Amino acid sequence: MADSPWPLHHPHPWNLTPDAAMQLQRRLARQVREEPLALERIRTVAGVDVGFPQPDRYRAGVVVLSFPQLQVLEEAVAEGPVPMEYVPGLLSFRELPGILAALQRLRRRPDVFLVDGQGKAHPRGLGIASHLGVLLDWPTVGVAKSVLVGRPQGPLGEARGSRVPLLYRGRVVGMLLRTRTRVKPVVVSVGHRVDLAGAVDLVLATAPRYRLPEPIRAAHRLVSSRSDG
Repeated sequence: MADSPWPLHHPHPWNLTPDAAMQLQRRLARQVREEPLALERIRTVAGVDVGFPQPDRYRAGVVVLSFPQLQVLEEAVAEGPVPMEYVPGLLSFRELPGILAALQRLRRRPDVFLVDGQGKAHPRGLGIASHLGVLLDWPTVGVAKSVLVGRPQGPLGEARGSRVPLLYRGRVVGMLLRTRTRVKPVVVSVGHRVDLAGAVDLVLATAPRYRLPEPIRAAHRLVSSRSDG
């Protein structure tokens, strides 16, 4: 393929020292943009996830679903050697190379990505969702299972749709969101080219039955299935 369907806007090495990786995160965090996300304009949503069938190998998957129907339209998988050992706060350097490889196998461009991880709700403002969004210059939303940084600004209600902002260093960096009544909330944060209110609305719209949005659930099932070889 002569031209990549997903050219990178800020290409960089992946196997960096932790100090160099953190410096890069701070630089790329300055590229994150917030833009209104209008659900009525969205036709497709993709979920991405990465599994590790072996300690030194990844299996990355991306699944594109229709919106709002949430029917699977396309999926792609890539496998390879892990480029970097896990370091807290540097998850993207371990997982993004595989995600980018899987994306090259898609035939279509989804309108927005839902990423299993943090966006701006990160110590240096560049979790995996923001890192992916900045590299692709594409709308991304972070959906994490637990809080990495920030404190809830008040109690969270038990009903589905209840939400509380997360404040970190004087700024709102994400939203604690209850996607199911009396079930542990998720952390929604801006990845890139979305706004927090729109990101929350999208997560609720794509999680009609379970705690996690359907695109992320589909991607998790894909990377957890048996390798093609």
